Amino acid sequence: MRQLAWVALLFGLLVGCASQAPRESGRYDQDQDAAPILTPAVMERLANLPNPQVLDLVPSSRGNPPTYNVWGKDYQVLSTSEGYSEEGNASWYGTKFHGRLTSSGEPFDMFTLTAAHRSLQIPVFARVTNLANGKSTIVRINDRGPFHSNRIIDLSFAAAVKLGFHEAGTARVRVETISEKTQKYLVDVGNFSDLQQARLAKGQLSATSGVEVDVVRTQGTSIYRLRIGPMVSGAPIERLKALVATLGLGRVIISAVDY
Repeated sequence: MRQLAWVALLFGLLVGCASQAPRESGRYDQDQDAAPILTPAVMERLANLPNPQVLDLVPSSRGNPPTYNVWGKDYQVLSTSEGYSEEGNASWYGTKFHGRLTSSGEPFDMFTLTAAHRSLQIPVFARVTNLANGKSTIVRINDRGPFHSNRIIDLSFAAAVKLGFHEAGTARVRVETISEKTQKYLVDVGNFSDLQQARLAKGQLSATSGVEVDVVRTQGTSIYRLRIGPMVSGAPIERLKALVATLGLGRVIISAVDY
Protein backbone atom coordinates (compact mmCIF):
# COMPACT_ATOMS: atom_id res chain seq x y z
CA MET A 1 0.00 0.00 0.00
CA ARG A 2 3.03 2.31 0.31
CA GLN A 3 3.12 2.71 -3.45
CA LEU A 4 -0.55 3.76 -3.47
CA ALA A 5 0.18 6.27 -0.72
CA TRP A 6 2.89 7.89 -2.85
CA VAL A 7 0.54 7.99 -5.82
CA ALA A 8 -2.13 9.67 -3.68
CA LEU A 9 0.42 12.19 -2.36
CA LEU A 10 1.55 13.08 -5.89
CA PHE A 11 -1.99 13.70 -7.07
CA GLY A 12 -2.72 15.61 -3.88
CA LEU A 13 0.08 18.03 -4.75
CA LEU A 14 -1.19 18.38 -8.31
CA VAL A 15 -4.78 19.18 -7.36
CA GLY A 16 -4.30 20.72 -3.94
CA CYS A 17 -5.36 24.14 -5.15
CA ALA A 18 -8.51 22.70 -6.71
CA SER A 19 -9.57 21.28 -3.33
CA GLN A 20 -10.07 24.83 -2.09
CA ALA A 21 -12.50 25.69 -4.85
CA PRO A 22 -16.03 26.69 -3.79
CA ARG A 23 -18.74 24.05 -4.13
CA GLU A 24 -20.91 24.94 -7.08
CA SER A 25 -22.95 22.87 -9.51
CA GLY A 26 -19.85 22.46 -11.68
CA ARG A 27 -18.43 20.28 -8.93
CA TYR A 28 -20.83 17.57 -10.13
CA ASP A 29 -20.04 17.86 -13.83
CA GLN A 30 -17.87 14.97 -15.01
CA ASP A 31 -16.76 16.61 -18.24
CA GLN A 32 -12.98 16.32 -18.70
CA ASP A 33 -12.63 13.90 -15.80
CA ALA A 34 -9.91 11.29 -16.35
CA ALA A 35 -8.24 8.20 -15.00
CA PRO A 36 -4.80 8.48 -13.38
CA ILE A 37 -1.81 7.07 -15.24
CA LEU A 38 -0.66 4.12 -13.13
CA THR A 39 1.71 1.19 -13.50
CA PRO A 40 0.29 -2.32 -14.01
CA ALA A 41 1.47 -3.22 -10.50
CA VAL A 42 -0.55 -0.40 -8.92
CA MET A 43 -3.59 -1.26 -11.05
CA GLU A 44 -3.33 -4.84 -9.80
CA ARG A 45 -3.31 -3.60 -6.21
CA LEU A 46 -6.38 -1.47 -6.83
CA ALA A 47 -8.16 -4.46 -8.34
CA ASN A 48 -7.51 -6.41 -5.16
CA LEU A 49 -8.10 -3.77 -2.49
CA PRO A 50 -9.62 -5.37 0.63
CA ASN A 51 -13.12 -4.32 1.56
CA PRO A 52 -13.36 -1.68 4.28
CA GLN A 53 -14.54 -2.89 7.68
CA VAL A 54 -18.26 -2.35 8.03
CA LEU A 55 -19.05 -0.23 11.10
CA ASP A 56 -22.14 1.48 12.44
CA LEU A 57 -21.92 5.08 11.24
CA VAL A 58 -23.51 8.28 12.51
CA PRO A 59 -24.99 10.52 9.77
CA SER A 60 -22.67 13.40 8.92
CA SER A 61 -23.52 16.91 10.08
CA ARG A 62 -22.85 17.93 6.48
CA GLY A 63 -24.47 16.59 3.34
CA ASN A 64 -27.73 15.31 4.87
CA PRO A 65 -30.32 18.08 4.43
CA PRO A 66 -33.91 16.86 4.01
CA THR A 67 -33.81 18.28 0.48
CA TYR A 68 -31.24 19.99 -1.74
CA ASN A 69 -31.08 21.44 -5.22
CA VAL A 70 -28.57 20.81 -8.04
CA TRP A 71 -28.94 22.19 -11.57
CA GLY A 72 -32.42 23.42 -10.71
CA LYS A 73 -33.70 20.02 -9.61
CA ASP A 74 -34.72 19.14 -6.04
CA TYR A 75 -33.51 15.93 -4.39
CA GLN A 76 -34.65 14.33 -1.14
CA VAL A 77 -32.41 12.51 1.36
CA LEU A 78 -33.90 9.26 2.67
CA SER A 79 -34.81 9.16 6.36
CA THR A 80 -33.13 5.75 6.68
CA SER A 81 -30.67 3.71 4.63
CA GLU A 82 -31.69 0.35 6.12
CA GLY A 83 -32.73 -2.26 3.57
CA TYR A 84 -31.99 -0.13 0.50
CA SER A 85 -31.44 -2.08 -2.73
CA GLU A 86 -31.48 -0.78 -6.29
CA GLU A 87 -30.21 -1.76 -9.72
CA GLY A 88 -29.06 0.72 -12.34
CA ASN A 89 -26.05 2.23 -14.05
CA ALA A 90 -22.85 3.19 -12.23
CA SER A 91 -20.16 5.60 -13.34
CA TRP A 92 -16.87 6.63 -11.70
CA TYR A 93 -14.96 9.81 -10.93
CA GLY A 94 -11.22 10.36 -10.76
CA THR A 95 -8.49 12.96 -11.23
CA LYS A 96 -10.78 15.96 -11.72
CA PHE A 97 -12.18 15.56 -8.21
CA HIS A 98 -9.23 14.02 -6.36
CA GLY A 99 -8.54 16.10 -3.25
CA ARG A 100 -11.74 18.14 -3.44
CA LEU A 101 -14.12 18.07 -0.52
CA THR A 102 -16.98 15.62 -0.69
CA SER A 103 -20.47 16.45 0.55
CA SER A 104 -19.59 14.97 3.96
CA GLY A 105 -16.61 17.33 4.23
CA GLU A 106 -13.94 14.67 3.61
CA PRO A 107 -11.40 15.06 0.78
CA PHE A 108 -12.18 12.75 -2.11
CA ASP A 109 -9.54 10.05 -2.59
CA MET A 110 -9.91 8.17 -5.85
CA PHE A 111 -7.61 5.40 -4.55
CA THR A 112 -10.00 4.34 -1.75
CA LEU A 113 -13.31 2.51 -1.93
CA THR A 114 -15.87 5.31 -1.72
CA ALA A 115 -18.88 6.47 -3.69
CA ALA A 116 -21.47 9.19 -4.24
CA HIS A 117 -25.24 8.71 -4.08
CA ARG A 118 -28.11 11.17 -4.51
CA SER A 119 -30.45 10.11 -1.69
CA LEU A 120 -28.84 7.74 0.82
CA GLN A 121 -27.78 9.17 4.17
CA ILE A 122 -24.04 9.74 4.31
CA PRO A 123 -21.84 8.15 5.31
CA VAL A 124 -23.18 4.63 4.81
CA PHE A 125 -21.66 1.35 3.65
CA ALA A 126 -23.00 -0.43 0.58
CA ARG A 127 -22.14 -3.49 -1.44
CA VAL A 128 -21.96 -2.75 -5.16
CA THR A 129 -22.08 -5.68 -7.59
CA ASN A 130 -21.24 -5.50 -11.28
CA LEU A 131 -24.12 -7.47 -12.81
CA ALA A 132 -22.13 -8.23 -15.98
CA ASN A 133 -19.25 -10.07 -14.32
CA GLY A 134 -20.40 -10.77 -10.76
CA LYS A 135 -17.56 -8.79 -9.16
CA SER A 136 -18.47 -6.88 -6.03
CA THR A 137 -16.97 -4.50 -3.52
CA ILE A 138 -17.97 -2.65 -0.38
CA VAL A 139 -17.81 1.14 -0.57
CA ARG A 140 -18.38 3.89 1.94
CA ILE A 141 -20.79 6.40 0.44
CA ASN A 142 -19.69 9.88 1.55
CA ASP A 143 -20.67 12.16 -1.34
CA ARG A 144 -23.60 13.34 -3.46
CA GLY A 145 -24.17 12.47 -7.09
CA PRO A 146 -24.39 11.44 -9.87
CA PHE A 147 -26.84 13.98 -11.20
CA HIS A 148 -27.58 12.19 -14.44
CA SER A 149 -30.96 10.49 -14.71
CA ASN A 150 -29.51 7.30 -16.16
CA ARG A 151 -27.05 6.62 -13.28
CA ILE A 152 -27.67 5.67 -9.66
CA ILE A 153 -24.16 5.80 -8.16
CA ASP A 154 -20.73 7.32 -8.80
CA LEU A 155 -17.83 5.16 -7.65
CA SER A 156 -14.26 6.12 -6.93
CA PHE A 157 -11.74 5.14 -9.58
CA ALA A 158 -10.43 2.39 -7.28
CA ALA A 159 -13.91 0.90 -6.89
CA ALA A 160 -14.43 0.96 -10.66
CA VAL A 161 -11.13 -0.89 -11.13
CA LYS A 162 -12.15 -3.48 -8.55
CA LEU A 163 -15.47 -4.00 -10.34
CA GLY A 164 -13.76 -4.21 -13.72
CA PHE A 165 -15.43 -1.32 -15.59
CA HIS A 166 -12.92 1.55 -15.31
CA GLU A 167 -12.19 1.31 -19.04
CA ALA A 168 -15.82 1.04 -20.14
CA GLY A 169 -16.80 4.02 -17.97
CA THR A 170 -20.19 2.71 -16.86
CA ALA A 171 -21.68 -0.60 -15.75
CA ARG A 172 -24.99 -2.07 -14.70
CA VAL A 173 -24.81 -2.65 -10.94
CA ARG A 174 -26.78 -3.58 -7.86
CA VAL A 175 -26.39 -1.31 -4.80
CA GLU A 176 -27.31 -2.72 -1.37
CA THR A 177 -26.73 -0.89 1.90
CA ILE A 178 -25.16 -2.88 4.72
CA SER A 179 -24.40 -2.20 8.35
CA GLU A 180 -22.70 -3.83 11.29
CA LYS A 181 -26.13 -4.73 12.61
CA THR A 182 -26.72 -7.02 9.63
CA GLN A 183 -23.46 -8.95 10.02
CA LYS A 184 -24.10 -12.66 9.54
CA TYR A 185 -22.11 -15.74 10.38
CA LEU A 186 -21.52 -19.32 9.25
CA VAL A 187 -21.50 -22.00 11.92
CA ASP A 188 -19.41 -25.12 11.22
CA VAL A 189 -19.94 -28.14 13.44
CA GLY A 190 -17.84 -31.26 14.03
CA ASN A 191 -15.09 -33.06 12.13
CA PHE A 192 -16.08 -36.21 10.30
CA SER A 193 -13.69 -38.41 8.37
CA ASP A 194 -16.57 -40.47 7.00
CA LEU A 195 -19.14 -38.88 4.69
CA GLN A 196 -21.91 -41.24 5.80
CA GLN A 197 -21.35 -40.28 9.45
CA ALA A 198 -21.53 -36.61 8.48
CA ARG A 199 -24.82 -37.18 6.67
CA LEU A 200 -26.31 -39.02 9.66
CA ALA A 201 -25.25 -36.17 11.95
CA LYS A 202 -26.74 -33.69 9.51
CA GLY A 203 -30.13 -35.39 9.71
CA GLN A 204 -29.99 -35.44 13.50
CA LEU A 205 -29.04 -31.77 13.82
CA SER A 206 -31.50 -30.62 11.17
CA ALA A 207 -34.41 -32.50 12.75
CA THR A 208 -33.60 -31.21 16.23
CA SER A 209 -32.79 -27.59 15.39
CA GLY A 210 -35.29 -26.98 12.62
CA VAL A 211 -32.66 -25.16 10.53
CA GLU A 212 -31.13 -26.11 7.19
CA VAL A 213 -27.81 -27.97 7.53
CA ASP A 214 -25.28 -28.67 4.78
CA VAL A 215 -22.38 -31.11 4.67
CA VAL A 216 -19.19 -29.42 3.45
CA ARG A 217 -15.74 -30.78 2.81
CA THR A 218 -12.81 -28.91 4.31
CA GLN A 219 -10.66 -27.65 1.44
CA GLY A 220 -7.60 -29.78 0.78
CA THR A 221 -8.62 -32.53 3.23
CA SER A 222 -10.95 -35.51 3.53
CA ILE A 223 -12.65 -34.00 6.60
CA TYR A 224 -16.35 -33.14 6.52
CA ARG A 225 -18.23 -30.63 8.63
CA LEU A 226 -21.83 -29.59 9.11
CA ARG A 227 -22.54 -26.00 8.10
CA ILE A 228 -25.45 -23.80 9.17
CA GLY A 229 -26.08 -20.29 7.97
CA PRO A 230 -25.63 -17.53 7.22
CA MET A 231 -27.36 -16.57 10.46
CA VAL A 232 -27.38 -13.53 12.70
CA SER A 233 -25.44 -13.40 15.94
CA GLY A 234 -26.95 -13.48 19.40
CA ALA A 235 -29.67 -15.85 20.57
CA PRO A 236 -29.91 -17.99 17.38
CA ILE A 237 -26.23 -18.89 17.47
CA GLU A 238 -26.15 -19.39 21.25
CA ARG A 239 -29.13 -21.75 21.00
CA LEU A 240 -27.41 -23.69 18.24
CA LYS A 241 -24.17 -24.00 20.24
CA ALA A 242 -26.10 -25.38 23.22
CA LEU A 243 -27.90 -27.87 21.00
CA VAL A 244 -24.64 -29.04 19.41
CA ALA A 245 -23.15 -29.59 22.87
CA THR A 246 -26.21 -31.58 23.95
CA LEU A 247 -26.01 -33.80 20.87
CA GLY A 248 -22.27 -34.30 21.33
CA LEU A 249 -21.45 -33.27 17.78
CA GLY A 250 -18.08 -31.77 18.67
CA ARG A 251 -16.36 -28.51 17.88
CA VAL A 252 -18.22 -25.37 16.78
CA ILE A 253 -16.48 -22.84 14.52
CA ILE A 254 -18.14 -19.46 13.92
CA SER A 255 -16.93 -17.23 11.08
CA ALA A 256 -18.22 -13.91 9.79
CA VAL A 257 -19.61 -13.83 6.28
CA ASP A 258 -17.82 -11.35 4.01
CA TYR A 259 -20.46 -9.06 2.55
